[in-house]
Amino acid sequence: MGTAQQTSRQHLVSQVLLRQFTMPGPKGSGWQLLPFDLRNPGRRHKLKGTRACGWAKDFVAFDSVSAEELWCAVERRVPAALSAVHAGAPFADPLHVAALHDLIVLHYVRSYHYRRVHIDAFARARVGLVGQLVRKYPAQLGREALRETGLHLTGSESLGAFAERLIDRSAVVRDHESGKIFRTSIEDMYYKVRAMASTWRLEVLTPETGQFLMGDNPAVTLRRDGTNTSYGVAFGDAHTLVLPIGPGHLLALGPENVMDTVPRSVVYELNTVQIHAADRYVYMHPRSGLEAFAQDAAQWRTGKDVTEGSSARC
Repeated sequence: MGTAQQTSRQHLVSQVLLRQFTMPGPKGSGWQLLPFDLRNPGRRHKLKGTRACGWAKDFVAFDSVSAEELWCAVERRVPAALSAVHAGAPFADPLHVAALHDLIVLHYVRSYHYRRVHIDAFARARVGLVGQLVRKYPAQLGREALRETGLHLTGSESLGAFAERLIDRSAVVRDHESGKIFRTSIEDMYYKVRAMASTWRLEVLTPETGQFLMGDNPAVTLRRDGTNTSYGVAFGDAHTLVLPIGPGHLLALGPENVMDTVPRSVVYELNTVQIHAADRYVYMHPRSGLEAFAQDAAQWRTGKDVTEGSSARC
């Protein structure tokens, strides 16, 4: 049986979204946007095309074709839905609403954030399994250690180290290290979150003044408690999930389908959340005037709470 071709350069941020932040570059260089490197905020940032932005090498390292087919099934429906948003009629066609819904879920799951969650969960499960083996099967571990190494292991520390060796040789760990489990997990999680999000409606927000920017983890869960807005909470604990789709529009899950205009304070808050949640880059329109804002926000983006713009309706 032939092996499907692996796609190494994988966009985590859809190019169709990145294009919304572009303008014609100088000297016929094509449509370009401004990527801002949050790890090097003081550097001179250069305009780039969408193909050079929002991607990761071997994000899905095993059989990426399967995942890419799923993502493409969502993304091919997006241009028509975005046209409806720009025309001020995003809810006229239920298919457009469904496409935008799926676009939010896609970017929530296909993200650095979800990959970290997956890796951390596997690491915790591995540690938990080592502990269970030592507690429940010390005699069996001891016998196997004696057979393999010729050593009599009795203490929990030495038995635990041997249990780790056994686990690391298992098929499950091999599948984890190859990326096979992650590929299956990310596809399953897309369908799970999609089903959970189906009970929410769609808000399309536009700035009263200013522009939105977009991070490289653009779909972000938000939860408001009093005057504090926490980001990156578990989907089931969130009050909304937001996704910028251009300088002039942001999608949010909410209780009803609605188009709304938000004040500058809310734009500030939502842009700050994008910077806090980003892995490394935020993307902006070259004429947005947001470079100084991003540079300031990059200095203190380690916190989890955003308190300015506490009147945010999202």
